[in-house]
Amino acid sequence: MKLFITGIGTDVGKTIASAIITEALQADYWKPIQAGDLSDSDSHKIRKYISNQKSKVHNNSYALNTPASPHYAAAIDGITLDLKEIIEPKTKNHLVIEGAGGILVPLNENNTIADLIQPDYKVIIVSRHYLGSINHTLMTIEVLKNKKIAIAGILFNGDENPSTESIILSKTGIKNLGRIGNEPYFDKNVIAEYAEAFREVLEKL
Repeated sequence: MKLFITGIGTDVGKTIASAIITEALQADYWKPIQAGDLSDSDSHKIRKYISNQKSKVHNNSYALNTPASPHYAAAIDGITLDLKEIIEPKTKNHLVIEGAGGILVPLNENNTIADLIQPDYKVIIVSRHYLGSINHTLMTIEVLKNKKIAIAGILFNGDENPSTESIILSKTGIKNLGRIGNEPYFDKNVIAEYAEAFREVLEKL
């Protein structure tokens, strides 16, 4: 199983969600494009958060120096991102793939994050409540559906907002996979607890 983790925007909790899913399935993890924070990247965070010995963290296809949209970060580094250079790692394990920002973040003049999603991937959307998050969530889902990309479900991250969640679920019909609480901190123990809670629903995707 290959699960692509995307968010409705930046800083909504994709990496925490990816860590939980990676730990729950003892899956491999791959972040195709990392922009900025190379000394404490999302791959570093995954290694820090997971406890199992089976998961392998694969190298980024592109590691860009500037925390910015990939197309701009690449331009600063003097390169152009090429989809042909973004090669999925070979593994017989489950694979968790983490995107960068939202689904329409540009990679170059022609491609967006959505173009990284292969036909055999299932997408998990991470949504976090803020003013405008309903619109951003619905638009993300609409883009994925228009592109005929399979959506495995949605994970809500942070404080509960029943009104927001119910309208998103009723308007889209996608599966609610659960919630990641607004925890004071995340470490291996907290990630492991969530992994145990989510394991059964993830294994059925």
